Amino acid sequence: MRLIVPLQRGQAPAEHVARGVAVGLAVAFTPTVGVQLVMVLLIWMLAKAAGPRFRFHAISAFAWVWVTNIFTIGPIYYGFLLTGQLLLGRFDELGGIGLDQFTAQLTAIASADTGFIEALWVGTLTLFEIWGIPLFLGSVPWAIIFSWAGYVWSKRFIERFRARRAQRQKLTRERRGGRFKRKGGSGVGGAGQPEQPRI
Repeated sequence: MRLIVPLQRGQAPAEHVARGVAVGLAVAFTPTVGVQLVMVLLIWMLAKAAGPRFRFHAISAFAWVWVTNIFTIGPIYYGFLLTGQLLLGRFDELGGIGLDQFTAQLTAIASADTGFIEALWVGTLTLFEIWGIPLFLGSVPWAIIFSWAGYVWSKRFIERFRARRAQRQKLTRERRGGRFKRKGGSGVGGAGQPEQPRI
């Protein structure tokens, strides 16, 4: 529900908000635990400097990057690892490490007791040292698929939501206008009263 709120409350153009969702998901589906928010901020700054064509809704991007969190990175990153092994043709390594073991190691990395700046580097470097290229390579197709799907879905969702909201507001105005007309017509001298006789 928290992911939907920025889409419903945002006043920016639908495409602008949808681009934010796409950026958030693209970053979320990369094995960059600990640096994802920083990455979104850097991309937003670059897009802002590049011009209006590349700008996106930052709040939506920051919201949707949390699709991957301490509770979801286990199975998601494990999928990256398996995908990378397939892309590299390392079929003999598939299933070499189980999901439970992988998740335990990943959680230990993500929750390491280090300073903020140190955690930014240590988390990503440790992932690379342990699982190497397969983990990072395997994330690429997932980042592309989910960012594209997120853009298409969110843009359609926003357009439909705003159209329904506009329709409801229109009906509300019409009902209020009808009540005002009826009240005006029933007042003294209105159409609902008989004409007073002239003396």
